[in-house]
Amino acid sequence: MNPDTVRTELPDPGRSASAFDQADLTPDAISRALDRVLPFVQKPVRYTGGEWNSVLKPWDEIPYRLALVFPDVYELGMSNLGMMVLYDAVNSQPDMLAERAYTPWIDMQQGMRRLGIPLYSLETRHPLRAFDVIGFSLPYEQLYTNVLTTLDLAGIALRSVERAEDAPLILAGGSACLNPEPVYAFFDAFFVGEGEEAITEIVRTWTDARATGLSRQEALRWLAEVRGIYIPSFYDVSYTPDGRVQAVTPRAEHADVAPAVVSKRIVPVLPPPVTKFIVPFMDIVQNRAAIEIQRGCTRGCRFCQAGMVFRPVRERPVDEVLAAVEDLIRQTGFEEIGLLSLSSSDYGPIQELVDQIVARYGDEKLSINLPSLRIDSFSVQLMEALERGRRRSGFTFAPEAATDRLREVINKSISTQALLDTAREVYSRGWPTIKLYFMIGHPTQTLADVQAIADLAHDVRRVGHAALGKKANVRVSVSTLVPKPHTPFQWAPLADEATLREHLAVLDRQLRSPGITLSWNEPRETLLEAALSRGDRRLADVVQRAWELGASFDAWGDQLDVNVWWQAFADCGLDPEWYARRARTADEVLPWDHISVGVSKRFMLREYKKALQGEITGDCREKCYACGILTEFRAERRPLPGNAWGCPPASKLISEPIAHE
Repeated sequence: MNPDTVRTELPDPGRSASAFDQADLTPDAISRALDRVLPFVQKPVRYTGGEWNSVLKPWDEIPYRLALVFPDVYELGMSNLGMMVLYDAVNSQPDMLAERAYTPWIDMQQGMRRLGIPLYSLETRHPLRAFDVIGFSLPYEQLYTNVLTTLDLAGIALRSVERAEDAPLILAGGSACLNPEPVYAFFDAFFVGEGEEAITEIVRTWTDARATGLSRQEALRWLAEVRGIYIPSFYDVSYTPDGRVQAVTPRAEHADVAPAVVSKRIVPVLPPPVTKFIVPFMDIVQNRAAIEIQRGCTRGCRFCQAGMVFRPVRERPVDEVLAAVEDLIRQTGFEEIGLLSLSSSDYGPIQELVDQIVARYGDEKLSINLPSLRIDSFSVQLMEALERGRRRSGFTFAPEAATDRLREVINKSISTQALLDTAREVYSRGWPTIKLYFMIGHPTQTLADVQAIADLAHDVRRVGHAALGKKANVRVSVSTLVPKPHTPFQWAPLADEATLREHLAVLDRQLRSPGITLSWNEPRETLLEAALSRGDRRLADVVQRAWELGASFDAWGDQLDVNVWWQAFADCGLDPEWYARRARTADEVLPWDHISVGVSKRFMLREYKKALQGEITGDCREKCYACGILTEFRAERRPLPGNAWGCPPASKLISEPIAHE
């Protein structure tokens, strides 16, 4: 059937899901309605559920019910390890259930609105509003408008203050919640930190409070006492005459339960990894199982939010990873295993781990994927081991900058010669492709630094051609630095558009060459990301207005319309440039200062000053630089062995002199 014909039969997609008939929302009724819409949508298997290893519990016998929502399409959400971790943690509790939902694609949204189908869980097809808690995973800011679409399809009021008394708790967690203010109005609560242990406490606390007859407001007061929980409605924000945030303070009536600073929560020791992955009926973004072998990073790259917020470093024992690999293969049948970490080659026993996996499963052609490799911790031995247990394609490295000077600014000191030597080893062993990630827009970056990206790409290609001839190729990916909250670069401005376009034009001209391909981010899209990630509470009106104007699936290049967003900013009397391209002063109150990730603002400011002077901070596995993590989590660390968090020997647990303050 012609999909264009189907679309003409569907009503205006802007119809509110709140108009859905409340009287007939049983799973059976939803299933009957789905029979009428699924034959006419793309990829109907996105919406059917019933996958291998999905968990189906008796709804009426389970007192605690959580809906986990990834606000993007099924293929992306099913590839998200964090969702699987929380799904497993909740369903391992005999009296709790977790079910999944994703944001339907546009054609399915239209069909659901036409037939009055509310958004439902894949496991039992209960409407989302039948759950006690709806937990959103927000890994990036471009999902904000999808949150509103999802709430609307579920028949739930968009804003917390407008919700019915019997509505579920609307909760969010993830990296895009490290500055929750731009979407504060749409969530009842945010969780800051690592949720494997906290998620069950959150669901139990909320559900028990409601079961005792407490109102939503009273139940939120119970919830506010859970470490890592931020209730935005319990706080007031004031602004200076020029529009900057003046203060974020708990309201007087909630000051007894709402902390002035909400601290993130961690798991001191990584719990056992998930091994019973849900196996989809269709291709997803990552058709593999994954094991997080290490959490956190000690390198201190100054642009990297994940490297700051996931401290401290915790490694899984090799035996635990090997047992998980065996269980994963048995439970799922996947032929590729991703060994995940912010820097997989920094995992202490990485060589031993890969050698043992290859020795055990080499005959089964199990492919091992290490998605995050550092040149300075990569070895020929590791490459040879991976070759025995991996399909021959290529390797990805992220030098981020192409000159020694700029690498010192960003604190990623890797020599150009080391990169070329690694490339030579890769190509000489028959691997045809090297992908290189770079960034433009770093503080102090010059046109010479950008030209060096092109020069380095050509040098790598020459190394490849010497080893493999024309089969060798280089893929260069260039992104623009977005100075993220909770990083040393949070005070820096987003680079101006004219400079970014000039730098991209240089790269486009210089890298139009056989054997080299170039991809990059559009500067206007980067402006939107920067404004959303660095914004304050006033942006909630912008997000809602953009959604009302049609913004949806903003992470998809063919769906994003930045002009809709600029109209939304204008309608709300706000300027995205002011949020994105304004340098912050050291004494400015940042919109996210009331959220603590354990790394002190003092340390990050010191690192920013060192960046501007081109000074390196070493790996904190070798020396402690007093970032604040050990102090913040001293109670959690006390019962653990001294090196449990990748800490240096006790004799080196000393802080670096603070010469820049």
